[in-house]
Amino acid sequence: MSTVQPAPLELKVAKRAPEGIVLAESAARRLARLSEVEGRPVLLRVAVEGGGCSGFQYQMDLVETGEDDDLRVETDGQTALVDPVSVPFLKGSEIAWIDELAGAQFVIRNPNAATSCGCGVSFSIL
Repeated sequence: MSTVQPAPLELKVAKRAPEGIVLAESAARRLARLSEVEGRPVLLRVAVEGGGCSGFQYQMDLVETGEDDDLRVETDGQTALVDPVSVPFLKGSEIAWIDELAGAQFVIRNPNAATSCGCGVSFSIL
């Protein structure tokens, strides 16, 4: 009689940049899919700008290349770029992709945000 050994449990945790910023697997999967559809690599540029109803707002764009001084946050071969001015506002944040009834979008889960607006695009910091 032989016994079946269960496969070892494999946990994957996205690697955090030194500043604690992480690109979630959900966002990496979405970027991979967008790159596949576009037929070329697509990077997600994340920035923080003044404005919005709460004081600051996130700006996200799909780009082909980054700048030399960008922070590169990588997961599963996919990359998010953060400019040096935005890094302090995003320390410890997670960049994720959500697909819900209300819509599908990249989101920032930012532990530094004291308040945010209903849409989640603008925020304030203490």
